[in-house]
Amino acid sequence: MSQQIALVDSHAHIYYRDYAGDFEEMLQRATDAGVAAMLVVGTDIESSRESVALAEKYPQLYAAVGIHPHDAGRVTDNCYGVIRELALSSPKVVAIGEIGLDFYRDRAPRHEQGAVFRRLLRLASELDKPVIVHDRDAHAQVLACLREEKARRGVLHCFSGDSAMAAEAIAMGFYVSIPGTITYPANEPLRDVVRATSIDRMLVETDCPYLSPVPHRGKRNEPAYVRLAAERVAEVKGLSLEDVARITTKNVCDLFGIRLWDQSTKIAYNIRNSLYLNITNRCSNRCSFCAKFDNFTVKGHNLLLDGEPSFEEVMAAIGQPQGIDEVVFCGYGEPLIRLDLVKRVAAELKQRGYFIRINTDGQANLVHGRNVLPELAGLVDSISVSLNAPDAETYDRLCNTPFAAAGFVAVCDFIRTATDYIPQVVASAVTVPGVDIEACRKLAEALGAEFRVREFAEVG
Repeated sequence: MSQQIALVDSHAHIYYRDYAGDFEEMLQRATDAGVAAMLVVGTDIESSRESVALAEKYPQLYAAVGIHPHDAGRVTDNCYGVIRELALSSPKVVAIGEIGLDFYRDRAPRHEQGAVFRRLLRLASELDKPVIVHDRDAHAQVLACLREEKARRGVLHCFSGDSAMAAEAIAMGFYVSIPGTITYPANEPLRDVVRATSIDRMLVETDCPYLSPVPHRGKRNEPAYVRLAAERVAEVKGLSLEDVARITTKNVCDLFGIRLWDQSTKIAYNIRNSLYLNITNRCSNRCSFCAKFDNFTVKGHNLLLDGEPSFEEVMAAIGQPQGIDEVVFCGYGEPLIRLDLVKRVAAELKQRGYFIRINTDGQANLVHGRNVLPELAGLVDSISVSLNAPDAETYDRLCNTPFAAAGFVAVCDFIRTATDYIPQVVASAVTVPGVDIEACRKLAEALGAEFRVREFAEVG
């Protein structure tokens, strides 16, 4: 197995009796094929329970719980409560699914399928979980349900629509998942979808034990064979298998919040006597001088997160640091986008006696729609705000703020107001060619802040 390959089978039904005789061997074959994880997807109450039990037993397995449209006719009010309890029963339950519409088999009345689908979409929204959608010969109706129920996170599994449908689903926030049927000689329509669709919005799956890829058609499918689907996607897209594995696995992690690898060194990293916390790669602005558009490495630290860490992951990454002067919320993203996490971590660290600093772009009040600075009082000892320009026009040109002229005004207001809540407030500017650093200094001092010059392309 190539050590560079780490695939995820994003849709498997390995609780079936088909696997009873060789379950452990089947898992090992998947590992040998480079499959790092599998999402075991329930189709009714019984299989949803089995999915959760398997996910709890095996570290590489995750679970989804739901009711397939074939079973819509036997759903009672109690069933929704059971699915809800299962969804909350374990952190390894990462989605609601398999749910949707099947107008090909029509094993349940269509109106009942629709009612169950919509109610489970609402449950997923209530629980803030993505959905795994079954769609067979019901393309328009599935999209209508997703649109009307305002579903915004999920995947159309075993995708069977055309490229226009894929584009519409992606525009709504969904991914499309490509099964082993992409290997079928006659399935040029699915290969057309793959050609027309960004790999950044694709997953790969087996839907095992069904839909075995070439050369295993007619035999039981299993998670190891997801590699064959990924290889065909790579061929169609003109990518390497390593590319497809890396991107589709990241997509799975982003969608379902799965953490496959320890990313502690990306969350907490040392520079000199400071411990920095990298808690998001998202930013309010797209600053033209930001080094992350070249790479995510800072002083030898790779800060490209596999996914946004939880409070528990952040605290585990911090551990019990010795010999540091301060803890700094500063990575390759805007920390105050994750305000609640910052407050919770800062409160814990303040109890341990650490000095807390935040490096920020100063847009948090616009992002959250309120003045967040009172919430940081008593938790933060120092805040460094990226001023970067002496006027709105220069600021917009350098920082590409989505807030237009309001962005620069908000930064200035944030700096001025911060002095009422934070003991030390520093406004900084990067020595980008053409920026009047002395004008920035005068503005910072007029706002009541200290001023710091940051050398261009020097981070940390």
